Amino acid sequence: MFSIIAAIGKKNELGKNGQLVFHIKEDMKFFRETTNGHKVVMGRKTWESLPGKLPKRENYVVSRKKVEGADKTINDLNQFIKANKDTEEEIFIIGGGAIYAAFLPYAKNLYLTEINKSVDADVFFPIFDKSKYDKTIIKKGNENDLSYSFAKYTIK
Repeated sequence: MFSIIAAIGKKNELGKNGQLVFHIKEDMKFFRETTNGHKVVMGRKTWESLPGKLPKRENYVVSRKKVEGADKTINDLNQFIKANKDTEEEIFIIGGGAIYAAFLPYAKNLYLTEINKSVDADVFFPIFDKSKYDKTIIKKGNENDLSYSFAKYTIK
């Protein structure tokens, strides 16, 4: 099964100039704890924005060309989705915007850090119909003058 994990602003902001627009320590910890031991799927630009391979996870990168350092390069996104959408294994989709949009119709869970602020961005999380999901607030917090909630949306 596919699960999406992201930190988004009030207007679904994700990133700008190849970087995240929000930097919340508690969100990074939540991301690490939630994705540890799982496969993580990301686009090439997200891979390039990282300081290196994410430890304790299998790093899959969507790209037409082989990606050095990745555990696997996904050349055919549709084939990968078809082969993995019904597996019991939880596979995390970690960005960027186009990758989120491609996987959203197949995702069973959305783990969203919803940040109560709007900022300038050039990459956004796709709009989705919240009425198709059950929402659970995992935890609320404040950091760096930002209030946020860790929310889990599960498809009904």
